[in-house]
Amino acid sequence: MKNLAELLNSIEVLEVIGKAEKCPVEKITVDSREITKGSLFVAIKGFKTDSHEYIMDVIAAGASAIILENSEKIPQEFFKHFSCVLIHVRNSRKALAEISSAFFSFPSQQIKLAGITGTKGKTSTAYMIWFLLNKLNAKSALTGTIFNIIGEEKEPAKLTTPESYTINEFLNKAVLSGCTNAVMEVSSHGIALERTRSLDFDVACFTQLSSDHLDFHNSYEDYRDTKKRLFDELKPEAIAVYNIDDKYGEYMVSDCRAKKISVGKKEDAIFQISDLNYNIHGTSYNLTYQNVKYSVKTPLVGEFNCYNTSIAFAVVVTLGFTPEKVVELLKNAPQVPGRFEILRKAARTVIVDYSHNAESLRQALIAVNDIISPGTEIWTVFGCGGDRDKTKRPVMGKIASDMSTKVIVTSDNPRFEDPEIIINEICSGIEQENFITITDREEAIEFAVTKSPKDSVILIAGKGHENYSEVKGMRTYFSDKETAEKYLNE
Repeated sequence: MKNLAELLNSIEVLEVIGKAEKCPVEKITVDSREITKGSLFVAIKGFKTDSHEYIMDVIAAGASAIILENSEKIPQEFFKHFSCVLIHVRNSRKALAEISSAFFSFPSQQIKLAGITGTKGKTSTAYMIWFLLNKLNAKSALTGTIFNIIGEEKEPAKLTTPESYTINEFLNKAVLSGCTNAVMEVSSHGIALERTRSLDFDVACFTQLSSDHLDFHNSYEDYRDTKKRLFDELKPEAIAVYNIDDKYGEYMVSDCRAKKISVGKKEDAIFQISDLNYNIHGTSYNLTYQNVKYSVKTPLVGEFNCYNTSIAFAVVVTLGFTPEKVVELLKNAPQVPGRFEILRKAARTVIVDYSHNAESLRQALIAVNDIISPGTEIWTVFGCGGDRDKTKRPVMGKIASDMSTKVIVTSDNPRFEDPEIIINEICSGIEQENFITITDREEAIEFAVTKSPKDSVILIAGKGHENYSEVKGMRTYFSDKETAEKYLNE
């Protein structure tokens, strides 16, 4: 329990009506359905609903205090009648982040926090840093797209970067459980919606940038600059690890006050990659740091995994661990669920990957083409999600067709769109006759696994680790990996 008056010292307040000094706060919530006695409710203007509309219900349900942007919605007498404190602010999202951090006694200041951003590579890099730190006896927590993990506790994640209250609650739990480090994926949505505000990052990583989420951002430049904010706001004593080979690598850290650590093939990279080789069984490369060349081998496949593991290597070594120990651990690095995850059975190989935009699909298919033997066929199964960036659909269709032997275009979380329309938009970009459409995703996977020639490689792209199909607001269980294994076993 915290005193509201003390919590309000952490945020910019325009007006307070009521006795904040006598108001205890048991919890903070943005969900009007979660109100209990002692709740502080933060009213947020969302994209579909404005929770200011529920303020009267929240007050009647027993909320102790409410933070809001629009103080004209409810008569002040109504607040006074129910002894509910009104806090008027300019920006509810900023206030939520700042007061959530204060409520949990600023947990990000009590732990070494690493944030990973980029269009792709966030999940794999974050997972690898978490894996290495724990193996090096630095107890670490992980929050991101797939899992939230603290010690032995693991639960599926709902959002790549959850609401600020949830993040601070998670970090507080990690601190109380004895974690010395925490690793989190940082999405552009999370930054834009102020979810990472007031977090004290010790490390920030940039993987790469390509077009994505243009349904949310006004432009590619807005998307890029939103991610850049993570580095602009770092403290001087922090570390910024970035992919120097990416077009926007130097730009991302151009205004950064932190220590800059570059990773890549360029000669001036602090961690320099060379002699890269990979096949269906793994990846090897050399990584030179402080004039010492380290020979790295990992079962993870592809050039992108070379970058992901190199960035993880750089983070862990910069945090003070010896390179030799990191090299040894990477020999047994685990596959990241749904990230170029390889399944083998009899004479076929299936690769399940989360590549859900044009660049990630292209990179996945580059990796597949690089590891196959001459004459091996590549069958690609993929679709595009509904209610998301439509511009990528024909582009992804062309990439899949140009880089595969055969393409099966199917449904992938159509949400409130007609899956047939999405499929047609994908196919409009295909210029060859090497594709078919099968709307039902299980039938599409079954067709690819059972009808492809022996020794084929089947890439199932788009959903990766996701274990659901979302149609018209309803989610039903569905796993690409389990479906592929089912037909491989048959």
